[in-house]
Amino acid sequence: MKRMAMVATAVLLALTGCATDAAVDGTPHVVVTTNILGDVVHEVAGDAAEVTTLMKPNADPHSFEISAQEAALLQEADLVVSNGLGLEEGLQQHLDRAASAGADMLVAGDEIDALAYSEETAGGAPDPHFWTDPARMVDVVDALEAALVEIDGIDVGAVRDGTDAYRAELAGLDAEMTDAFAAIPAAQRALVTNHHVFGYLADRFDFRVVGAVIPGGTTLAAPSAADLRDLADAIDDAGVATIFAESSQPDRLVQVLASEVGIDVDVVELFTESLTEPGEGADTYLAMMRANTERIAQGLTPDLTH
Repeated sequence: MKRMAMVATAVLLALTGCATDAAVDGTPHVVVTTNILGDVVHEVAGDAAEVTTLMKPNADPHSFEISAQEAALLQEADLVVSNGLGLEEGLQQHLDRAASAGADMLVAGDEIDALAYSEETAGGAPDPHFWTDPARMVDVVDALEAALVEIDGIDVGAVRDGTDAYRAELAGLDAEMTDAFAAIPAAQRALVTNHHVFGYLADRFDFRVVGAVIPGGTTLAAPSAADLRDLADAIDDAGVATIFAESSQPDRLVQVLASEVGIDVDVVELFTESLTEPGEGADTYLAMMRANTERIAQGLTPDLTH
């Protein structure tokens, strides 16, 4: 009987992984849904907390799922950080269950000045892609700091230091993006992508979102022939020379637009919905934003495209 209890304990330890390690040494445990927010939380918390990110690199935040063991971590965590605003479509039931069980929750989308999709694209629903604006990410970091320092036993000084350092990084990123986009002529500041992900970037840096191949705010939708024709007309009217495809989704739909609707445009891949594995170009939030900034500036500035 004693041997069976030992085996059961070992199985439980294996399933809970780093959460158990955190419990043993007293380090608070933070569970984060998306890998973009996971990177930000890790940078802010540093060694003051054990951070578990549920979403794997190169995944789609709208549709990724988790195991039963990972779902259990949500209820055991000292803090659960999620994006909110309808982004984690495949995970919402687990988040709701954790909240009902009394887990401390930080919903990043509740901490920012959220924009709405247009009535035409998604019925006026809130846009969850706030991370394309580094200024709004500062608001998230501020809320994260406030939530972390309330965790019993956490190293408050380390959290404060990590927060200050990351705010400075975000300020530098914002300045870099402002300078890079300033070189794009106003007439060329038009964005087209797989689906509507650039609303916050457009709001912050004065771009026009001409349209998206996939209607609405989710990658789970699919365009109709009429959607493609309407978008082709909008692209033609705007004189767009480059459209962008997210790295978390194949660019097949964008290629279909170019080949079947007859729009002759360049297709540039961006990292917009997920971080990548190390060495793939966007393994941190800051690296992702810098890579996207460079590609957008090159794609939309005539003198830089060739």
